[in-house]
Amino acid sequence: MENQQEGPVRASGVRRRRVLIASVAGCAVLGGVLVLLPREPAEPAPPSPGASARAAVGSGVPATLPGLAELIGEREKAVRDRPGDAASWAMLGVAYAERGRRLADPAYYPRAERALRASLKARPQRNTRAVAGLAALANARRDFRAGRRWGEAALKLEPRRWTTYPLLIDAYTGLGAYRAAERTLDRLMELRSGPAVLARAAAVYRDRGRLEDAAASLADAAAGARAPVERAAYLEQAGRLAFERGDPAVALRHFREAVRLDPDQRAARAGQGRALAALGRTAQALKAYRQALAGQPCPRYTLELGELYESLGMRGEARAQYGLLRERVRSAAAGGADERLVLGRLEADHGDPAAAVRRLRAEWRRRPTPEAADALGWALHRAGKPAQALRFALRATDPERGGGLGDAVYWYHRGMIEQELNRHGAARRHLTEALRINPHFSPLHAPTARAALEALGEPPDEGVPEMDAGAG
Repeated sequence: MENQQEGPVRASGVRRRRVLIASVAGCAVLGGVLVLLPREPAEPAPPSPGASARAAVGSGVPATLPGLAELIGEREKAVRDRPGDAASWAMLGVAYAERGRRLADPAYYPRAERALRASLKARPQRNTRAVAGLAALANARRDFRAGRRWGEAALKLEPRRWTTYPLLIDAYTGLGAYRAAERTLDRLMELRSGPAVLARAAAVYRDRGRLEDAAASLADAAAGARAPVERAAYLEQAGRLAFERGDPAVALRHFREAVRLDPDQRAARAGQGRALAALGRTAQALKAYRQALAGQPCPRYTLELGELYESLGMRGEARAQYGLLRERVRSAAAGGADERLVLGRLEADHGDPAAAVRRLRAEWRRRPTPEAADALGWALHRAGKPAQALRFALRATDPERGGGLGDAVYWYHRGMIEQELNRHGAARRHLTEALRINPHFSPLHAPTARAALEALGEPPDEGVPEMDAGAG
């Protein structure tokens, strides 16, 4: 009996020893596994500014200014080491052009052209990147005929290269070919979606008077943007649109967020100046304009600052800005950039209206856009030729021909021309429309519009005839 009991006890002990050994072995193995398992991978290092700029330039989205500077340095070294490197020459040319555009520094444009042509020399056939780069450069210089020519050539080389389509849209818009721009946008949206396409669509919608669609597209673009610099660019566009629609408070929020995300977003700083002036915060507005111009001496911002000074009675400061504008236009011309339109606007209101007419007639022949029609019409009015002026003001506000339906300045100019011609009914309607669209469209001219409207008085009673421009 004893032996029978001892057997199970011994067997049980053996089993316990085996479990213990297995457990120890298992722990040892598990410990070994834990030792051998790789550690959690470290966070990948963020790409360098130059690498980020290279990716942005290649994918048709904005790049940071430090990134563009680093990319330019890299590509300059690459082409010194390998003078036949067509891809590096093309990338260098595109980076030069973009940096020149962002800084409003036309000295970059001849360098961009030399680099892009060196790329074409190194690879004359099927060099789409260089051809598209020449389209981007032409648009930056406001040479939209060349932009269209190079853009169409790039599209012929690679019809499915989506980044060419925005270049063509810009060129068509600059030439007043709005239907071609719309068709090109339709094709782009078939090929590609995403924030960059939405932002491009918003610009087309805005030009066609579809302001709600433009605002919705920009909101979606900003929400979907990956990089801060990209989101800042779309917020700047949203701010411009909000200002044009007469909402400076919303515009200011967009502009401030854009500057927070990208301190080099000088267009947004100028936008802050515009919005702050509209809100009556003129000291802050002056500071914002000065900050914008310190980093991007754009002739248009210079004119805006000069007119803000003039509206405040600071005529000496205004004249200084107008002198700077003329210098900057000459500097732009030396780099192959065309700023004749803004110079014509300056001369019409603050210089020699007859010289403005000559300049703007040439601009109109070169590219018959609503923008050129409006500027020429206003110059003719200022030169004492209101009958001729009205023809161009009608063109600038004609929706069938791409007229600026949502542009308060165009309606203000038309109303003032009609007032000069004693077409009081039409003048009253169109000055009212200008102030309805944007009561703050200009610190200098919006008060003039209100004064003119007050001088016109209330419409006459029914049955009393009034001289009018007729329909339109």
